[in-house]
Amino acid sequence: QVQLVESGGGLVQPGGSLGLSCVVPERTFNSYHMGWFRQATGKERDPVAAITASGGATWYTDSVKGRFTISRDNAKNTVYLQMNSLKPEDTAVYYCAATTSGVWSKDAVNYWGKGTLVTVSS
Repeated sequence: QVQLVESGGGLVQPGGSLGLSCVVPERTFNSYHMGWFRQATGKERDPVAAITASGGATWYTDSVKGRFTISRDNAKNTVYLQMNSLKPEDTAVYYCAATTSGVWSKDAVNYWGKGTLVTVSS
């Protein structure tokens, strides 16, 4: 069974940067599409970014385009989310996710991380 472990969350001021990591200690890591969801208090868990198994294509929700970058290192079984120019509305618990499906949605996720909290505040 695949287990996802996120790290890198914390407190940052508006305009600052954070980098998140998700480690998947599984030999078939390179067969999964990977990505990140986020959920703010009282709101839905929504997709933020995704990257195909090969790393050849990426997707971002409109609100983070130009600010966030998703990447992966299949040799290290790790997916990353670099977050720049952070805004207070980015505050949420960020969840790493893995799927073999071609559909990037909560229902298609095979494995979740437990989440890491990102707080953007002065």
